[in-house]
Amino acid sequence: MIEKAIILSAGQGSRLLPLTAEMPKCLIALEGKSLLAWQIEALAAGGIREIDVVTGFMTDKVEAELAKLARPGLILKTVFNPFFKVADNLGSCWIARAGMDRDFVILNGDTLISREIVQRVLSTEAWPITVTVDIKPAYDSDDMKVSRDGDQLNAIGKTLTADQSNAESIGFLAFRGEGVALFRDTVESFMRTPAGVENWYLKIIDAIAPTGKVGTVSIKGLDWAEVDFLSDIEVATKLAQKWISQLGGA
Repeated sequence: MIEKAIILSAGQGSRLLPLTAEMPKCLIALEGKSLLAWQIEALAAGGIREIDVVTGFMTDKVEAELAKLARPGLILKTVFNPFFKVADNLGSCWIARAGMDRDFVILNGDTLISREIVQRVLSTEAWPITVTVDIKPAYDSDDMKVSRDGDQLNAIGKTLTADQSNAESIGFLAFRGEGVALFRDTVESFMRTPAGVENWYLKIIDAIAPTGKVGTVSIKGLDWAEVDFLSDIEVATKLAQKWISQLGGA
């Protein structure tokens, strides 16, 4: 059972301005709870016991939120990324690499996921690296598109063509066994290149895919949302309302 998670929450979320002028995206309120709180609660409900939150923009506010969310049996800590203004999220993975010392999951800081998604991902153990994907009729230019053959991932990236794409990454990945060191070592290798800080960490997954060690798990029909634009907040709020109703107001 995976008990470690890393949440990538270093960015400001400039596409959500002015809402994020004075707080990072991960602290946006959804029905009385921050996006980060919803993420942590979903992960903890699935058995995650240690969470590293990679911070950058207004770290002190994220640390204050984590102090409020602390509870017995759950270890929450921040890992500060001083390069968050100039490096993409591969830089955050590099900063957090010391915590990649056992099986773990990575969750993007703007991905709102249900407890059912966490349970499905944590129970899927067929691959060293597992990319969580959703399926829909068509994919646009901003989607992190996936090309897969059965459950095996062949390629991932926003530049995949419509003909190549048959799934979308939701920003939630699991690493088990040899997949842990394979990912960590490839992050190290990429960060040694001149363009390292400019890369998304999913470019690492695309580079590893030819080894046949990257699989996918579909969460089609389950609830999730990416909070990237102001219009996304309405969708995320409706999900939060639904979950509160299901949990009896919890």
